Amino acid sequence: MTEISSLLVPGAVAAGANITTSKALFQQLGQVAEREYGLSATEVVDRLTERERLGSTGFGGGVAIPHGKIDGLTQVVGLFIQLAQPVDVKAIDDLPVDLVFCLLSPPDAGSEHLKALAQVSRWLRDRTFVAKLRGAGSADAIYALFAASQARDAA
Repeated sequence: MTEISSLLVPGAVAAGANITTSKALFQQLGQVAEREYGLSATEVVDRLTERERLGSTGFGGGVAIPHGKIDGLTQVVGLFIQLAQPVDVKAIDDLPVDLVFCLLSPPDAGSEHLKALAQVSRWLRDRTFVAKLRGAGSADAIYALFAASQARDAA
């Protein structure tokens, strides 16, 4: 199981973000990735946009997991944004998304990337957990929910 602490740092979590387009969403993810993980914001936006052209990473129920491979990364890292208002990302069920968990991986992280993606999708398919994420009022509360869920899954 992917450890939440290795996947997500508290500074890479945002609550109540005022973002109105998928382009602005990717730009925000790029800025946070640059600040928290030292990545190029432009490269992050480019990789996420390229991946999204293959098909929406909005998998339904108001949730999206955009992801991309980034040169220079040594491990899979995550970013999480809870949006103040849902944004249309052309999700599979045509519903706009308000919860976004972005995964960025080294280019050669085949199995690690897939394990992290599987873990995140397990969390975000859990309706009770998703409801708690939507109700969380701060980035700290969201991070605590992921950490508590990780502890529960490990037990």
